[in-house]
Amino acid sequence: MGSELSRNFFELFDLPVAFRIDRRDLAERYRILQGLTHPDRFASAGDQERRLAVQKAAQVNEAYQILRHPLSRARYLLELQGVEFDGQRDTAVDPEFLMEQMELREALAAIPAAAEPLQEYNALVARLDDSMRKLEARVAELLEQDTDSARAEAKSLVLKMQFMDKLQQEARALEEALLDTH
Repeated sequence: MGSELSRNFFELFDLPVAFRIDRRDLAERYRILQGLTHPDRFASAGDQERRLAVQKAAQVNEAYQILRHPLSRARYLLELQGVEFDGQRDTAVDPEFLMEQMELREALAAIPAAAEPLQEYNALVARLDDSMRKLEARVAELLEQDTDSARAEAKSLVLKMQFMDKLQQEARALEEALLDTH
């Protein structure tokens, strides 16, 4: 790990630019970099050095947060390859997927009224996790290809992953509510 921090987060962590990474290795490299760049190590340094240390530590933290999560890592990889995301225009996904999302949201909304809400919750979460794993696996395959069509399909799947991620977050919030009432 070089002393000069890079703009490319993979280079910063001395990792290959790839979707498939060893998360334990990433966490270990993060701990090392965090120790090297922590502002407390520069408490007796000059103002400019302290400011630079704060900036470096912030970059290490941002890079780690992006690389540790498959969704943000995939998006970051695509952006490195020149794919742009536009939050206003990048919402169109296929109608079949939208119908599935509506059904999943309805199932999530019905859980509190179910006879066995925690059992229903666990079944839905398993389904969400399985869907996300399949999306991640396909994105990984596509990102290993170096073609415009693979990048376009990967972008489409990343947009689907965003939907699934939001649904997973809503499910976690529901879990907290369910556990509070039981």
